[in-house]
Amino acid sequence: MKLSVTSEGLQNQVGDSVRSPTVREGPFGDYQRGISRTVPSLTLGLLTRSAMLTNRLASVIAFQMTGPPPREAFTSKELQLIQRLDTPAKVQAWLTAMPYNWEKGGGTMRSFREVVSRNEAHCLEAAVGAAVILEQHGYPPLLLDLESIDLLDHVLFVFQKNGLWGSIARSRDIGLHGRKPVFRNLRQLVWSYFEPYIDMTGRIKGYGPTSLYELGNYDWRFNSRNMHKIEDHLRAIPHKKLRSSDQRYDYWHQRYQKFKQRFPNRSPSYYPNRAQWML
Repeated sequence: MKLSVTSEGLQNQVGDSVRSPTVREGPFGDYQRGISRTVPSLTLGLLTRSAMLTNRLASVIAFQMTGPPPREAFTSKELQLIQRLDTPAKVQAWLTAMPYNWEKGGGTMRSFREVVSRNEAHCLEAAVGAAVILEQHGYPPLLLDLESIDLLDHVLFVFQKNGLWGSIARSRDIGLHGRKPVFRNLRQLVWSYFEPYIDMTGRIKGYGPTSLYELGNYDWRFNSRNMHKIEDHLRAIPHKKLRSSDQRYDYWHQRYQKFKQRFPNRSPSYYPNRAQWML
């Protein structure tokens, strides 16, 4: 598989609207935005089981790249995982089965390596992890931030198949996981999240895509530290406004409130677009 995305293509999806910080997946959620540029075409490389580098040396290699790292940068465990997860659907299933990172010890922003090691992820960590895996299979590392009125945003990995957009995501709410590649543009993809996003305080008001290549030589694949630069980057990008009717919002907000009164520990799945979900 060979995919390419240009800055012009992403800019056409976004527009010129700009906003300030913050992110969904609380209580410590704080990740966000960036802006598109040309993403080079990526080709699938053969993955083999081979001797691995240390974390430090892998980070040195990653620091020198704005394209897919060589297989030598990955551990044997990571390579086997990448070989197995060779489609967006497989990556989504892996993340769905993974325990959610509740950040009980304080806010985190972990790299792919740390996610694999600790076997837990919140939404931004999952999006970055998906980007690292699928980068090795020819997909550009593209993220999409969903901006909410309550400043608790949600971050997705987005991809194209046959010209249609899909997504990979991890959330505490099942309706905010991935989407099958059936959407003609990013705006349609974002609308598929509108109803499931509505809880006590959430309502999507905008969206903005970015490429992780915009971070330059920053190590977002193997970093052993919290990657605050990604959070800062995500705060800075243009966002396209999503205008929605109050009547539509009120209906789903009231339905959510009634559901939670009956089932306080369950995540609602009564939405009409479930056939589009990728779990």
